Amino acid sequence: MADYLVIVESPAKAKTIERYLGKKYKVKASIGHVRDLPRSQMGIDTENNYDPKYITIRGKGPVLQELKTAAKKVKKIYLAADPDREGEAIAWHLATALNIDINSDCRVVFNEITKEAILESFKHPRPINMDLVDAQQARRILDRLVGYNISPILWKKVKKGLSAGRVQSVSLRLIIDRENEIKNFEPEEYWSIDASFEKNKKQFDAFYYGNGKEKIKLTNEQQVKDVLKGIKGSEFEVLNVVKRERKRNASPAFTTSSLQQEAARKLNFRAKKTMMLAQQLYEGIELSKKEGAVGLITYMRTDSTRISDTAKTEAKSYIETKYGKDFIAGEQKQAKAKANAQDAHEAIRPTSAMRTPEELKAILSRDQLRLYRLIWERFIASQMSPAVLDTVTVDLQNNDVLFRANGSQVKFAGFMKLYIEGTDDQEEETNKLLPEMEIGDKVKSLEIEPKQHFTQPPPRYSEARLVKTLEELGIGRPSTYAPTLDTIQKRGYVQLDAKRFVPTELGEIVHQATLEFFPEIINIEFTAQMEQNLDEIEEGITQWVNVIDEFYKDFEPRVKYADEVMEKIEIKDEPAGEDCEKCGAPMVFKLGRYGKFMACSNFPDCRNTKAIVKPIDVKCPSCETGEIVERKSKTKRIFYGCNQYPECDFVSWDKPISRPCPKCSALLVEKKLKKGVQIQCTNSECDYEETPSQ
Repeated sequence: MADYLVIVESPAKAKTIERYLGKKYKVKASIGHVRDLPRSQMGIDTENNYDPKYITIRGKGPVLQELKTAAKKVKKIYLAADPDREGEAIAWHLATALNIDINSDCRVVFNEITKEAILESFKHPRPINMDLVDAQQARRILDRLVGYNISPILWKKVKKGLSAGRVQSVSLRLIIDRENEIKNFEPEEYWSIDASFEKNKKQFDAFYYGNGKEKIKLTNEQQVKDVLKGIKGSEFEVLNVVKRERKRNASPAFTTSSLQQEAARKLNFRAKKTMMLAQQLYEGIELSKKEGAVGLITYMRTDSTRISDTAKTEAKSYIETKYGKDFIAGEQKQAKAKANAQDAHEAIRPTSAMRTPEELKAILSRDQLRLYRLIWERFIASQMSPAVLDTVTVDLQNNDVLFRANGSQVKFAGFMKLYIEGTDDQEEETNKLLPEMEIGDKVKSLEIEPKQHFTQPPPRYSEARLVKTLEELGIGRPSTYAPTLDTIQKRGYVQLDAKRFVPTELGEIVHQATLEFFPEIINIEFTAQMEQNLDEIEEGITQWVNVIDEFYKDFEPRVKYADEVMEKIEIKDEPAGEDCEKCGAPMVFKLGRYGKFMACSNFPDCRNTKAIVKPIDVKCPSCETGEIVERKSKTKRIFYGCNQYPECDFVSWDKPISRPCPKCSALLVEKKLKKGVQIQCTNSECDYEETPSQ
């Protein structure tokens, strides 16, 4: 019989940890929280120091009873929930339910699920950290006070099923503010002049910079004409040559935020999917019968870029073996943690640098492997030497008209041998060589081409960009980004269009109501300060009751005022311009959870509904009588089908175009490729295709 009971959150972890600890230990899982605030009521005594009323979560009674039974049979109980605020709170709730002294050495934390890390952590048990617990409680109570006060008002005044929250309401505000920026954007004209030159039969490109004294911005066509008039002949003189050596350092290992951003850019993963896969890699994957399940990465909810000395040593050993000593980074200064960063554990890294992605190809699923490779490469690269680039800037002059050419060449690849960080605009470092030139040399212009441009509005937020913005503003924490983005989509406040967030009409209405009656909830500075207050609770600087009280004494009267004054908002149905085929009543556009749809105005007597479809002016190639329309699948992916469905079942993921294939007369479609859109023939025996358009 076991002497010790260890309680973790996940059954997957339980099996792995029990194998590491041996026969004297029995490891069981709480499967997350066992107690929480009730769902049917506020559950907070606002008259008595905001005392929370915790109850056993529905369905967790048998789990808790099993843990109580197991607890009676052992000498000591260890609580080994995740190493963060949420995990500390789970440990505290378990201690309360199982009558464990919170001041005893009952708490065990580890950052990775490997045998060495587990055994080491059990050498250093500690009491439950009540500052961490209080910080989690404060967040939970704060979110409950906001959600359970504002949401019922939105239900009553706008529509059932709505909600508001500190982080989600600010996220919605950022998306709506950006949409308004785009709507109000007035493009400005500007011009560029690009030129190609030749030196010793080698061609290179340059751009108009200004005159010999200053850089000049070209804002209209007349300025361009004046510049071109000033160029006398095709000969330019090399006015200046500047050669520099530039070092480019590797990015640090991942935090939660940077992992979500990079996975979105490079793997096209949503934040929710990234965290789900990371959880699987952290909790353990069965590698072999002999090894069993092994945690492949460290804990995936972290603000820290810190790396342990042991991990650094192992990474450097791998780098030396694979690439040589020159590729090992020198002593690096530890990046200073942000003021609000939770630096309790390390950055996200592989538990073993020696466990390469190639070794795991046959074991991991495709998406698990892609995410593991990203984490592994980023970590190894973070311990590699900087890349060294030779850069050259050459100024070319003709009669006081100055063109500039830039060139760069990777002199030493360093970390770039393995990994280059993605960017939102997908620019990458490339070699751009210039011919050898010295001051006074003459070069010949081959072509000078002026181009008109207009400034573009700021882009809508992608998931990666929104996560980055929230992090920069100090709003939310690693554990909140993915669920927040999920919530605003589930509520129907925003939808994704070409992987960018667009606010819906419902989102605009909810935002306006929140802005008018609860401005502090969507105030960025206020929300960021509240996060700071929660951090101060964690650090033991301030008491959680004081933080909640300071917020609630101003918030409570606003709730009463909104309930009395806010007018009921009627979302009027917009005529759809067609009649119901079942009863003949006019069809209308209605606003649902997933956006607009068509419904019969004779509801509830007639419950006919239809998805909104968009014609693309292409005849159906299958039935030859219907029209092809654009539709959306349940997962919101766009596809194309015949409007005569179900009589005609033609369907295509690729957009059909109106003209037939010139070789075989079959249907042509637009195929989306990385390089652009390519037109291809759908006939498998025909090889007709057109060059991708950018």
